[in-house]
Amino acid sequence: MEALRKEVDQTQSEAGFGPHVWTSVVPFLALFVGSIGEFILHGEIAAWMVLVALPTLFGAVFAAVHQAEIIAHRVGQPFGAIILALAVTIIEVALIVSVLLTAPAGESAVARDTVFAAIMIVLNGIVGLSLFVGGMAHHTQSFRAASASGALGVLGTLAVLCLILPNYTIAVPGPVYAPVQLAFVAVVSLLLYGMFLYVQLARHKEDFLELAEGDDHGQAVDGRSFARACAVLPVALLGVVLLADTLAPTVEYAIEQAGLPVALVGVAIALVVLLTEGVAALRAARANRLQTSLNLALGSALASLCLTIPTVAIIALATGQTLVLGLDGELTALLVLTLFMASLTLAMGRTTVLQGGIHLVIFAAFLILAAVP
Repeated sequence: MEALRKEVDQTQSEAGFGPHVWTSVVPFLALFVGSIGEFILHGEIAAWMVLVALPTLFGAVFAAVHQAEIIAHRVGQPFGAIILALAVTIIEVALIVSVLLTAPAGESAVARDTVFAAIMIVLNGIVGLSLFVGGMAHHTQSFRAASASGALGVLGTLAVLCLILPNYTIAVPGPVYAPVQLAFVAVVSLLLYGMFLYVQLARHKEDFLELAEGDDHGQAVDGRSFARACAVLPVALLGVVLLADTLAPTVEYAIEQAGLPVALVGVAIALVVLLTEGVAALRAARANRLQTSLNLALGSALASLCLTIPTVAIIALATGQTLVLGLDGELTALLVLTLFMASLTLAMGRTTVLQGGIHLVIFAAFLILAAVP
């Protein structure tokens, strides 16, 4: 069977439509279309171009997943998960910064909305769907609880500091931090993320490896494929950034015309950014590599929170913009519920379809509350 699969792949390659062909071409197409929309049309695109940009955007996302998986197989886990998480977070930060810099002076909640949406999408959407699909395919899946507990501990601590505590400070009225408080949160976010990376990559690296022996880390990936992936992945990610930024005005206009809350802009940004990570995590779970799936999901949530908050904090302090961080009451309750259930789900190192279903229900509640507060 393996020989037959390789023969089919070789036939596809010779015919010119193998995975390495379209995943190398589509990112450059995305970069081209995104550059036209962003730098020539300045986001004022016609309906026909939306029909071109949308499939190109999703094609670039899947191409990025493919190239990132090649790199991950070559360098091994958990390095591969970190590479993809950091690459995805760069997209998110770039989109948020572009919104902040073009927004009028005053209060801005786009960073809060995007980070909160990223946490909900990861812990309930991506993790829930991965556990559900993996449970349906393999009944019971196992992973190393120490790694998930450590990641969730950092994530929960910073989520409370960044998204809940601002509602209860008195130095500055409202759900915002005073400048010194904002600077403190930015610094500790970077410190905790640095400690987590140290534990993941050096001190306790074994806690983040698959339980099953013989997990392929890509020894079959040759140097030529690895070099091509390293060159194409940044192009794919940049194409996603430009296309998402080009489509942002259209999305904002559609949300406004539908009478939906402006917070859905942050949800849209997070959904586009995390699509790459979500597809990769889901594919790993279906292949019964739940540890890799959780490394990808939790790593992306951590990178999103730990790197986005310091970046937007620096911009807010430099421009004098007021950064709204505190969540409303119903969203605070949803965040606490999510962290509580994630702690129960990831505590034992063993999951079934039931845990996936629970997190998907919470994710559905998040979507409902985002559309109808």
